[in-house]
Amino acid sequence: MNHKLQLVVITIVSWLLTSPLVAEVARFEITAREPFASGQTFGEVGEYERIVGRVYFELDPDLPQNQSVIDLKLAPRNERGRVKLSADLIILAPKDLSRGNGALLYGVNNRGNLNALRLLNYASGSNDPNEKKHAGDGFLMRHGFTVVWSGWDGELLPGNRLQLYPPPITEKITGKVRCEIVPTSDTTRTVVNWANHGSYRPTAEGLKTATLTHRLLAGHPRVPIPRSEWKLHVSDVESDSPSQLPKVELEYPQGLKKLHIYELIYEAQDPVVMGTGFTSVRDLVSALKYGTGKDNPLLVDGKSLIKRAHSIGVSQSGRFLREMIYWGFNADEEGRKVFDGIIPHVSGSGMGSFNHRFAQPTRHAGQHDHHDYPPDRFPFTYGTQTDPLSGLTEGILDRSVASGTAPLVMHTQSSSEYWNRSGSLSHTDPFGNTDVEIPDNVRLYIFGGTQHGPSRFTTKIGDGQTAPNPADYKPFLRALLLSLDRWAENGTEPPPSVYPKISDGTLVSWTQNATGFPQIPGIQYPGVIQQPSFLDFGPRWQSQRIVDHQPPIPRGDYRVLVPRSGPDGNDLGCLSAPEVAVPVASYTSWRLHSADGPAANQLYSLSGSYIPFPITKADREKTGDPRQSVEERYGTLENYLSQLAAQCREYEKAGYLLNEDTKRIIQTQRERVTPLFAQFNSKP
Repeated sequence: MNHKLQLVVITIVSWLLTSPLVAEVARFEITAREPFASGQTFGEVGEYERIVGRVYFELDPDLPQNQSVIDLKLAPRNERGRVKLSADLIILAPKDLSRGNGALLYGVNNRGNLNALRLLNYASGSNDPNEKKHAGDGFLMRHGFTVVWSGWDGELLPGNRLQLYPPPITEKITGKVRCEIVPTSDTTRTVVNWANHGSYRPTAEGLKTATLTHRLLAGHPRVPIPRSEWKLHVSDVESDSPSQLPKVELEYPQGLKKLHIYELIYEAQDPVVMGTGFTSVRDLVSALKYGTGKDNPLLVDGKSLIKRAHSIGVSQSGRFLREMIYWGFNADEEGRKVFDGIIPHVSGSGMGSFNHRFAQPTRHAGQHDHHDYPPDRFPFTYGTQTDPLSGLTEGILDRSVASGTAPLVMHTQSSSEYWNRSGSLSHTDPFGNTDVEIPDNVRLYIFGGTQHGPSRFTTKIGDGQTAPNPADYKPFLRALLLSLDRWAENGTEPPPSVYPKISDGTLVSWTQNATGFPQIPGIQYPGVIQQPSFLDFGPRWQSQRIVDHQPPIPRGDYRVLVPRSGPDGNDLGCLSAPEVAVPVASYTSWRLHSADGPAANQLYSLSGSYIPFPITKADREKTGDPRQSVEERYGTLENYLSQLAAQCREYEKAGYLLNEDTKRIIQTQRERVTPLFAQFNSKP
């Protein structure tokens, strides 16, 4: 090789090693590839494969697409100047990839737990889906989706959950960490984070100067507990992660009381680059979609057959999707669109504690528990607006619109999010005075008369004042996912948004006189609601995402609204579950803790109520219940089922429901209501 050519080769190799075009996914490590569900065949798509392994990433901290990852530049770099991390991986793909529908569905796990199959396939839950019961009715497989999960949460402890192995920070950095602890039972020792989650390691000084306070309700003053009366236990756990957080436990021999609020604040060390959870999802999906990454398991003749990528996230993971889009991470390192469509489900109006120094991704916001964390912060809406409290002007979609990578969005939520998760702020101004304009690429579907996650059917009240709400929104999600894919594939418009509005009087203040909820004998209406504040985290929060104020300082409240009630106590203006639209009960979006227990009359977190109608006219008149009885409404079981079937057909025609789910709904409701009609109808 002559000298000039040698110089050219050296220059090219050097450029390749340092170029931002080097794949974000360095390689896939596949440890298992086997038949899914014992080789079960799913219609014309055929058999599915289960692919398990780990994916390894390299990030260029200097690329514009990575500038929003907080503290990424403080992480160690390899010889190519890149930051390394990895994540656990599970893929369910057609054995013959050419038989798939060309769409990938990424299920954002919730605290390491996989829920896409349980949500969309009516399957048994599992973090290691492999058996026939994990396929459920095979919905996703019959339609040819390639289903993908990976670890994204860097605070999880090792175990049967998908993990992210985020990069550490090599500089000696300390900061205040706050942990709110609300025990679910009386105890003397508990983890300071959620179960199966690590916590930041206290410094030596932090162990000495940590503070612990106690209060019964969120609005009560914090009462200090003397440092000599409690201990912190820090336990290292075995892990191959370079940034594994330890397990931290609080011990208080005098007793931590059920549903009381304890707040621990201590100086911590060794933060990790938690925001790489976003880049790990971005880069994995980009690699599978565009066919990059060494040993990519989905390539056919060196090419990817994935043409569209969607994602669904539930609760915490729905908030993850909203914040991922907010930071602009729907553009990969080459500026290409990652997700074509997303379904942030039951996220309310929130984002999360995902991308700041000493972030705690599991933290959320509630009425009685989990306060003063970053999830419920401006911006709340997908479109741009101005926050009168912070002075900021922005929207969730702003960065992706600017980069030309905005996804199609189906924002779905139970009506319970209005009470428990500030749901109205996703489609009103921050003070709840006006409806906001919904961008053309966004649809809102509010599932009326449902709670955060459907309860099993029961009439037992447990430690609440009412039974939980069993109304099921899952059939809607199945139809909407197919609609989202058609929207992305060929522009077929999905069904219109359905949500309550200020302008038509279906979105109102939350007091009983405003909602018009009926006076039902023996039922107490809520006197509380989850309503977020504008929190001042300190002078470095907005520019550096560093928290200096623990706890943060409230600087004003946002205003939340709820759906108006009909005369039966069921929500108006929503896409009501079929059993709510043709009701035998009031399916409320709220539920209260017992009036004589801890957290008395506070909201039962994320729950709704099932309050049965009187069975007969005589029952109604005897109790003074203003709601019409089952007997008066329907007369016979056949009439009830006929009305239910008609409602389902309307939903089918409008595109909100699939025919196969109509049959399931009617059968389920037949089993539930037959005993009611048997009480007055001799021919049930």
